[in-house]
Amino acid sequence: MQLFPTILCGGVGARLWPVSRELHPKPFIRLADGQSLLQKAFLRGAHLPEVKEVLTVTNRELFFKTQDEYKEINRDKLDTSFILEPFGRNTSAAIASAVLYLTEAYGADAMMLVLAADHLIEDQAAFATAVKEATRLAEQGSLVTFGIQPEAAETGYGYIEADGNKVVRFVEKPSLEKAKEYLASGRYLWNSGMFCFKAGSILKAMEQYCPDILTATKKCMAQSRTLKGTGYSQVELEPATFELIPDNSIDYAVMERSDQVAVIPCNLGWSDVGSWVALGDLTMPDTNGNRIDGEALLHDVSNCYIQSNKRVIGAVGVDNLIIVDTPDALLVADKSSVQDVKHLYAALKSSGHDAHKLHQTVHRPWGTYTVLEQDTKYKIKRIEVKPGASLSLQMHHHRSEHWIVVSGMAKVVNGDKELLISTNESTFIPAGHKHRLENPGILNLVMIEVQSGEYLGEDDIVRFQDIYGRF
Repeated sequence: MQLFPTILCGGVGARLWPVSRELHPKPFIRLADGQSLLQKAFLRGAHLPEVKEVLTVTNRELFFKTQDEYKEINRDKLDTSFILEPFGRNTSAAIASAVLYLTEAYGADAMMLVLAADHLIEDQAAFATAVKEATRLAEQGSLVTFGIQPEAAETGYGYIEADGNKVVRFVEKPSLEKAKEYLASGRYLWNSGMFCFKAGSILKAMEQYCPDILTATKKCMAQSRTLKGTGYSQVELEPATFELIPDNSIDYAVMERSDQVAVIPCNLGWSDVGSWVALGDLTMPDTNGNRIDGEALLHDVSNCYIQSNKRVIGAVGVDNLIIVDTPDALLVADKSSVQDVKHLYAALKSSGHDAHKLHQTVHRPWGTYTVLEQDTKYKIKRIEVKPGASLSLQMHHHRSEHWIVVSGMAKVVNGDKELLISTNESTFIPAGHKHRLENPGILNLVMIEVQSGEYLGEDDIVRFQDIYGRF
C-alpha cells in the first residue's frame, strides 16, 4: 500500500490578523521553533511509512511560497505534486480534484490521507498509530475521519457522536451548554477535519452523494494544464470551469450522508490554532501568566499574550489582553473577544485596504520586496533577489523607477540596453520602458527602488515575459 498525504492549504486565517494576511495566511505562520504550520503538516505526512509523494492543493497565488516552504525541509527529497486553484471553492472541490489526480496517476487503490495545512499535532507517534488504524479501516472501504478526544467544552469546533469506530452523527458547533453536555457524556469527539480513504472509495461516494461536484470537477480537470518533471507535477485548474463547481464542504456533501463513515478516536496533542489565545498558549507563561514572543517591558501586567518581532512593547496595568505588533498593523484585543478579530479583517478587505492582503514585506517567486516609505507620488522599496532569479520583462504606464544596487550584482534590461550594475551603481527607468532585473550571482542581490509618478499601484504592470508564468 502506498500512502499519499494530501495537504489542503487554503483559507485566510482572518482570526489571526495582523500576522495572517490573504497572501500570507495561517499555514505560513512561523512558530517558536522556526517552522511554519504548513511545514509541520508536510513533515507529519512525510514521516509516515509508505510515503513517497506529498500532494498539496493550494491557491495559485501561494504556489511559489509553498514550494519555498517545502524546499527548506524536504531533506528526503520526496516527490511533490500540486493542484493549483484560481480561488477558493471549499473542501469538496479540493478533494475531488485530488482524487481524480491520484486515481489517474496511481489507480483506485491509492490511499489518501487528507490533512489541513494549518493544524498543530504535537504527538507524532500517536498520530502515526491513528493513521495505521485508519488505513486498516479504509482498506475495507470505509471513509475514515479522525475524532479528537475533547479536553474542554469548546464551542468553536464541530463534534462527532461516536460508538467506538461507528459514527452516530455529526453535530454543528454547539452552544456552551450543549458542549458541556457533550463533554460529560463521553460519547462526543471534536471533528478534526482530517480524513483517510482509498481514492476509489471516496470517488464512489461522491458519485452517489454529490455527482454535480464530481462531474464539474472532471470537466475542469480536462481543461486544466498539467506540468510534469522529475519528482514533480503540477495541475493548474482552469478558472472558468473551476468556477462552475458547486461550493460545498466534504462534510456536508459526503461524510454526513454516507453510511460508510468510520471514526478513529485519538489524543494527538491536536489544535487547529484558530485564535490568538490558542496560538499564545504555545508559549510558556511567566509567573504572572504572561506569554511573550519578542521583547516586552511589563509593569503590573497579568495573563497577557504579547508578540512583537521588531519593536519593544511596553505595557502597564493591564490584564487579559492580546497585543500583536507587526511593521504596518497593531492588534489590541481582550482575550474574551479574540474570535471577533475576523471582523477587523473583513472591514479592511471591504474597504480595499492593503493590510488585509499583504505584509510590508511581500514574498515573490524571485525573492522579496519591502515597502520602506510611500506617499501619493513616490514609493521606496528594498528589493532582494535570490541567486539566479529574475523578475519579469515588464513595463509601467504611470511610474518611473530608479534602481540603486546596495549589495551584489544586477543584470538589467532597460529599454534596448542590457547592463551590469555593481554595488553603489544605479540606473533610471522612465515610464513606458520595458525593463527586467536579474541576479546573475551566487549571493542575494539587494537594491533600493525609488518609484515616482501619478499612480503607484502594484497593478500598473504589463508583463511581456516571465519565467514563473505570471501574466
